[in-house]
Amino acid sequence: MSTSLHNLFASCPKGLESLLAEELKEFGAESVQETVAGVSFQGSLEIAYRSCLWSRLASRILLRLTEVNSQTKENLYDGVKSIEWDDHLDKTSSFRVDFSGKTPDIIHTKFGSQVVKDAIVDQLRDEQGWRPSVDAANPDLRINVHARGNTAFVAIDLSGQSLHQRGYRLETGEAPLKENLAAALLIRAGWPALAKEGKPLLDPMCGAGTLLIEGAMIAADIAPGLSRTRFGFDRWMGHVPKIWLTVLEEARQRRTAGLASVTSAMIGFDGLGSVAHRAKGNLQRMGLGKLVSVQQQELKDLEIDQELPAGLILCNPPYGERLGDEASLVYLYKHLGEKLKVQCPGWEAGIFTGSPTLAKNLGMGPKKSYSLFNGALPCKLFLYDLRGRELREAQKEIYQQTPVEKREVTFVSEGATMFANRLRKNLKTIGKWARRAEIECYRLYDADMPEYSVAVDLYKDWVHVQEYAAPKTIDEEKAKERLLEALTVIPEALGIPENKVVFKRRERQSGSNQYTRQGEEGRMLEVNEGGCRLLVNLHDYLDTGLFLDHRLMRMRIQKEVKGKRFLNLFCYTATASVHAAMGGASSSTSVDLSNTYLNWGKKNLALNGLSEVRHRMERADCMQWLVRDDSEYDLIFIDPPTFSNSKKLDDVFDVQRSHKRLLELAMKRLSADGTLYFSNNYRKFELDERLEELFEVKEISSQTIDKDFQRRKNIHSCWKITFKS
Repeated sequence: MSTSLHNLFASCPKGLESLLAEELKEFGAESVQETVAGVSFQGSLEIAYRSCLWSRLASRILLRLTEVNSQTKENLYDGVKSIEWDDHLDKTSSFRVDFSGKTPDIIHTKFGSQVVKDAIVDQLRDEQGWRPSVDAANPDLRINVHARGNTAFVAIDLSGQSLHQRGYRLETGEAPLKENLAAALLIRAGWPALAKEGKPLLDPMCGAGTLLIEGAMIAADIAPGLSRTRFGFDRWMGHVPKIWLTVLEEARQRRTAGLASVTSAMIGFDGLGSVAHRAKGNLQRMGLGKLVSVQQQELKDLEIDQELPAGLILCNPPYGERLGDEASLVYLYKHLGEKLKVQCPGWEAGIFTGSPTLAKNLGMGPKKSYSLFNGALPCKLFLYDLRGRELREAQKEIYQQTPVEKREVTFVSEGATMFANRLRKNLKTIGKWARRAEIECYRLYDADMPEYSVAVDLYKDWVHVQEYAAPKTIDEEKAKERLLEALTVIPEALGIPENKVVFKRRERQSGSNQYTRQGEEGRMLEVNEGGCRLLVNLHDYLDTGLFLDHRLMRMRIQKEVKGKRFLNLFCYTATASVHAAMGGASSSTSVDLSNTYLNWGKKNLALNGLSEVRHRMERADCMQWLVRDDSEYDLIFIDPPTFSNSKKLDDVFDVQRSHKRLLELAMKRLSADGTLYFSNNYRKFELDERLEELFEVKEISSQTIDKDFQRRKNIHSCWKITFKS
């Protein structure tokens, strides 16, 4: 049995088939044929052992016993039962069945496993008079059955646990690469040849250190399975220890010789000390602690020893699972590209990512790319040659000395360049107007180009970017690509540091969602508007605490309110109340259902030295509050949400359905010669015509839209309501 050829199958992650086929040929495999996620081949038992011990790419090595008819579950049962299982199991053996695929009447793998298990147990009981035990967690032998319709392949799993589990990685980072995928990246990037030349390997974002450890094992000629304590063949009845020990001893000798001959420096960096510590622990377990250096260092502080010869940089930066995640990583990739180009001229680089769009932000053109899979996620490995430093530094210096509005830069696409030019044009015109009007916060861009559907607002020296959800007719990948292009362009086009760009995705908000925290930073920025000091939070909520489109309305209130009693319903952060107080209101009352925003409003009042005695904050459902309030007001401002189904409400609020009742209640609180301003941003809103029969109603929307919102004049509607004379 030991000298004959066996039919074998090596499984692997999708995309590694051709590499695995070449590797198996090096072990002496014959009749090698690639298939999806695996390679079939023939070889002796020695080749099978060598594949288990030395394959850097395979997940499992299966020894195929036979093919059986699986047209029905009875056929499958009979076929499995016909195998002489006492050649593989003894009385003390335990086993488990791994079933995959489908047959005409078996669509659930658990049921398929049960059919196979019953056949094995029944055969041994009927023919041998004893019954083996089943152990799903820690079996002596794993039996693999893969069904393809009317045929099923029955095999012994010689691996046991998946071969990617080398035994060294007890501690991982948040998103570790599987070891065999990491080895494939190194091979694709040309590391085996570079290691033989003594070139260095560097991972600037090393995480658990998997790329470095796999790279060190390649450089030191260490068999990846050498640290494993068990293989699937250990308790298999066909196991020949003499052959295995010969293969094992050879690997041990090669490890000793390989470790002594390594001349390559291998270095990793990670920004988190706890993660760097995990990587060091994994290295120590593999006996590579002296061969590989891992240091805690943020990407922004990356410094490469310029005495090192040019080698290979390989890393797997995060690429996010949701759109918001990707958007936040735009600048990480940009920094990574800049660092590599400046710090590592002449090196080769490999970047593995699940987002090719993000990879564009590296600012480098790949010389080659490979499609691979990280689990089920399609990914790409991009390979680069890093250009010389002197030319880049000269170009960078010239660029930085050029004023922002005169810079001419070609971005990743023609559309991105047009977007950048539009930002600069708006900055020149709207920015000039804002400076002259002493306006610190304004809208610079509002989906001027439909392809780049974002709103860009400036808050002093910060940029707040919101993406409008793309229509379903727009390809999701194309929309994502344009968003990431826009985020790449904005800092450079506006001359604002990347760490002062805040991105959020804007979708239709309902109920309490508009109050949902987006983050927990708690950073407040003080801005000035019309002599009022106001606090905005650019990070933690979808909105910032200041509705920029209502600037003219707040200024109007400030001019008209002197000596008057002011009521602010749905007050949000009470910015209109601050304007009223600073304009000389005799008193103000601000009503909202959210404690969060009322507390924010109190901070705005306090920032301006205003007393809560004269300027009250009330937490309540505005409709219910109006029913029970009996005070009189001279000026009322109402800017309700479009819709709210908050649990704190007695009833669902819908501005279209509820506004007549709301305004009738509010007008009961208005003094005879008072004024009520009603506003909302529901684009399809229609004011109830019956209100015009009861009151003097005048639409003033155009008078409340400032210069920076002229491109989106329907951003809100506003009416002035008074009593008929």
